[in-house]
Amino acid sequence: MKNTTLSLLACALMASSSLMASNETDIKALKQEINDLKEITQSLIDETSDLKTGFNYTTVDPTKSHSGLGAAASKVYYSKSPLSIGGYGKMDYSFSSNEGAADTDLIDVYRFIPYIGYKFTDNIIMNTEIEFEHGGSKDGAAGDGYVIIEFMYLDFLRNANFNVRLGNQLMPMGLINEKHEPTLFTTVQRPNTSKKLIPSTWHENGVMAYGQITDNVLYKIGAFSALDLTMGAGEGNDWLRDSRIGSFRNQNRLGLAIVGRLDYTGIDGLFIGASAYNDTDVTMIDAHFDYNNNDFRAYGVITQTTREDAPTGEPQKAKGGFVNIGYDLRSLFASNNKMPVFAQLESVSAQDELAGGGSVESTDTLTIGINYFPHEQVVLKADYAMNKDNSKASNIDEKDIFSLSMGFIF
Repeated sequence: MKNTTLSLLACALMASSSLMASNETDIKALKQEINDLKEITQSLIDETSDLKTGFNYTTVDPTKSHSGLGAAASKVYYSKSPLSIGGYGKMDYSFSSNEGAADTDLIDVYRFIPYIGYKFTDNIIMNTEIEFEHGGSKDGAAGDGYVIIEFMYLDFLRNANFNVRLGNQLMPMGLINEKHEPTLFTTVQRPNTSKKLIPSTWHENGVMAYGQITDNVLYKIGAFSALDLTMGAGEGNDWLRDSRIGSFRNQNRLGLAIVGRLDYTGIDGLFIGASAYNDTDVTMIDAHFDYNNNDFRAYGVITQTTREDAPTGEPQKAKGGFVNIGYDLRSLFASNNKMPVFAQLESVSAQDELAGGGSVESTDTLTIGINYFPHEQVVLKADYAMNKDNSKASNIDEKDIFSLSMGFIF
């Protein structure tokens, strides 16, 4: 009888243990089902919100670039929604100390740029950049503000090796013309090389093919409307800049320009390449690089332009370039926020040779400064630029410029 009782107790305990184990398994399964239901519910909420708003607020990934564009300009290519809205902006303050003239200061809502993109399909994509500069424009108001379309194109994506872009688009020259968002270069202002020599932001109408030749060799080749040198006649150092047609209507007979570019990315941290522009009057070439190694960064451009059959007294050769070297201090302060300090040396001779003889000597600039990124999409900048105009017999026109800036991409 005693053995029978013990046997019954043992069976009861085993049954109880099995039941408890079963209950624990059931509880875990129920918890997992509840979590799954929560995820499904949140997805339904997100999708309902998307249906109401038309898009799902894709955020910018600062590490991504499509075909050499800036991160915000590339947003539509990585968007989960057909409609993508992004952009960038910057606001500057500067104080100029002028030898032989009154000091000046300036505050400027320099740029606000929305990007609007739309995917007709995964392979047909529209992308646009609309620029409001110097606070925009107003009839009857003084100032140089304006509104302009800086690109508007259709991309026809086929594969990694061959794609076609048609419309008004950024010329694939230099470093900053395609990547001109304020988080991508350290100075407050774009280098003069990217204003006077490669006249950023430089955009023209045309067609371009692009892709990769191998995993590490990228190419672009296109046919575009050419510079109109009649618009830049008599403009001195701005002769290239003022010859851009851009997206404005031009009733003159359009010239044809061919642009080609090759870039190499096969060395860790290094982006290096060359570009070339040619029309019936102008040939422009550049070599460029951008090297990142942990907290160290160096980037720069060298470029030269020659012109055929320039009228007497007009520029027939331009040359120059810059190199920028920086180091991120965040490791010294145990911070997660980037804080690069930098020095940039630049020499620009936009009228290196004049037709009929003569030249205008270079302007050399040394700029030192610091950036601070409170967020990876937001940058605060400060720099001090020391300019020397070698074309002057004295330093009367030399000026040093202290600048502050805030910029962002979204």
